[in-house]
Amino acid sequence: MKFLRNLLAAIIGCLIAFGVLFGMFLIFAALLGSEDGEKTIKSNSVLEIQIQNPVQDYVGRDESDPFAGLFQQAQGLNEIIHAIKVAKNDSKIKGISINNNFIIAGLSQTQAIRNALEDFKTSGKFIYAYADIYVQKDFYLASVADSLFLNEVGSLDFKGLSSEVLFYKDLQEKTGIKMEVIRHGKYKSAVEPYLTNEMSEANRTQIKELLNSLWGSMVDEIAVSRNMSSENLNVIADTLGGRMPQLAKESGLIDDVLFFDQYEHKLKNAAKIAIEEDINYVSLEDYIDTANKTKLYKGDDKIAVIYAQGEILYGEGGPDIIGQGIINSSLKKAREDDAVKAIVLRVNSPGGSALTSDIIWREIELTKAIKPVVVSMGDVAASGGYYIAVGADKIFAEPTTITGSIGVFGTIPNATELAENIGINAEQVGTNKNSVDYSLFEPMTDGFRNMMQESVEGTYSTFLERVAEGRKITVAEADSMAQGRVWSGVDAKNLGLVDELGSLDDAIKGAAELADVASYGIKIFPKYKSGFERFMEDYGGASSKIKQDFIREELGLEAYSILKEVKAAMGQEGVQARVPFVLSIK
Repeated sequence: MKFLRNLLAAIIGCLIAFGVLFGMFLIFAALLGSEDGEKTIKSNSVLEIQIQNPVQDYVGRDESDPFAGLFQQAQGLNEIIHAIKVAKNDSKIKGISINNNFIIAGLSQTQAIRNALEDFKTSGKFIYAYADIYVQKDFYLASVADSLFLNEVGSLDFKGLSSEVLFYKDLQEKTGIKMEVIRHGKYKSAVEPYLTNEMSEANRTQIKELLNSLWGSMVDEIAVSRNMSSENLNVIADTLGGRMPQLAKESGLIDDVLFFDQYEHKLKNAAKIAIEEDINYVSLEDYIDTANKTKLYKGDDKIAVIYAQGEILYGEGGPDIIGQGIINSSLKKAREDDAVKAIVLRVNSPGGSALTSDIIWREIELTKAIKPVVVSMGDVAASGGYYIAVGADKIFAEPTTITGSIGVFGTIPNATELAENIGINAEQVGTNKNSVDYSLFEPMTDGFRNMMQESVEGTYSTFLERVAEGRKITVAEADSMAQGRVWSGVDAKNLGLVDELGSLDDAIKGAAELADVASYGIKIFPKYKSGFERFMEDYGGASSKIKQDFIREELGLEAYSILKEVKAAMGQEGVQARVPFVLSIK
């Protein structure tokens, strides 16, 4: 009895403590919300581009929500680009300083920001860039600047792109846990790491050609900005001609080597600020809050932009997961909204569940029968990501988009050897011949494997039919570009897998043309719950994140990445339409 009384007291005490903390938190948030969060932009200001958080295409932030920024650990690409566009015509912004290290964004996202900065320069305003260390993606972004500077004892990484693929065949044999693989597609090498310890020639070929295409796009843009030839830039990459600050200057990759105070003098001269005065820096984060109040698209007619980002999984979905629930609901709302004249689906996904992909494909078919549907591809729109895109009236891809990967596979974990090693024996009882179809602790039967292979082949055939119908080609032509092969946006355009190379803005303009509307506003879908709302629904998620951070710190980033890949593979259910490898470009 005493134990129960103490237990009850402890529970009540915890609830009271939580209530007090929650109340204090609400008061603090209310005080923050009561203040004017918009930073005053002074004359002769310099917009400082420092992207400190991971970049997502869309974070779904609601400015009217006082808790919108809480627990938000990403920056929206749409907001970054919008802010740069607004700054272009803001008389108080005299120029931009790119002072950024280690941007956490995809290559196409980085390219989109770079294109916005390129457009900003047409206003006649300056862009300067400075860094202590330029990693390759940061240099690609910063090379858009009028003048580019590096710390005297800094470093610049410019050596070309590479990718590393991990193989787990020996790991499976040592642990006794292996992945049973059923696939279709010559290049469908998402499963290759479980079958062999070496990269196949087919996989090596596609990765090599993909990297060459992506690198070519980067080098061509850097060449124009730095007034150099692509051939010269490749020589510099091959000889590591930018590895030291002075070498980087001599090779033409940068304009000068300076300390930061010397760089600020150049900024002051460019902005016509007296040397003795301080520079009015405006952080990108603060300027986004101001810029969001300026609408660049105006009109009673609307173009709906629906963001589909993340892995494709069966279910509702959310900010990082494409589920048929949230995407189909958004498509339905947009097509039933009389103000919406056309729809742009922004896809950034490596694929996932083939079933979910087909459900979304069908909803797009229903939608485009009523209104034009245009797809804009982000960093990756491959496999299931391409599946949901292929039915659109028109497809736009960035030059550096990774797309295609038309192929399917299934992976099922099997622990028979582990069970034998540790003394586990599983026995099954069923009512019918096929009622016991698969056990984790028994070898896969030929009958079950044949059934899974049939399912994979059927899904692949359906995928090809969707591609053939959407791209207006034969199934045989679709098959010749399929087999799980991945392509860059440039190659996909040449093959006819996409219609145009262009940004999200280009896709919006294309949708407006299809709908025959001249002036229009933008309506964005879906509306996600704020980070605070998601936290309150499952505040255990906070402890989960703490555990993840602890594991990552203890294992190190490389080992933690391997653990995540294995865990994700173990959790895959059903036939998968997924990009054929985890591409880590370095």
